[in-house]
Amino acid sequence: MLNNGLHDLDPRKLAALVTFLVHDLSGVGDAPGLPLGYRLERLGAPDFARYCAVYRAVGEDWLWFSRLRMPEEELWQILHASKVHALELVGPDGAAGLLELDFRDEKAPELAFFGLVPGAVGLGLGKALMGEALARAKAAGAREFYVHTCSLDHPRALDFYCRSGFRPFRRAVEVFDDPRLDGTLRKDAARWMPVIAP
Repeated sequence: MLNNGLHDLDPRKLAALVTFLVHDLSGVGDAPGLPLGYRLERLGAPDFARYCAVYRAVGEDWLWFSRLRMPEEELWQILHASKVHALELVGPDGAAGLLELDFRDEKAPELAFFGLVPGAVGLGLGKALMGEALARAKAAGAREFYVHTCSLDHPRALDFYCRSGFRPFRRAVEVFDDPRLDGTLRKDAARWMPVIAP
């Protein structure tokens, strides 16, 4: 438990305030459908490089690093699991987003990753993609659906989840090695969060 006040952080580390949310799916209906010209394509274990490319395209500006630091065999096992649905949102210009649903924990099915590539933000795709996520979770038999986001994510992410029907129920602080210092992400990724260590 952290005490009140400021806490020094090693310059090679970052810290994020993580908010955990849950959605009661009882009122969720059918997905409204994706805009014309967009479709979801399943990404499985054979699509390892493609998955990593869209994960990086969506998340690099928000310092998504967990899948990139994961041993390849571990990520392959996740993408190979029948209860993990990794989906690429594909549009007229190629990759537009990532939707990953994880049903391995039947008591806490999770929206593991959700996001759009920078060029697809602001086109109304987020709402449509969330509609797909919620409808698919309900169709899979989930009663509640979980997600978490953090203070390093898109500034409107938490508000978007709340407007989509998720309810915050827990917070935590996550401290981790800056992924730009070990080559996991580009050194100039997320320029809004300056690198401090040399």
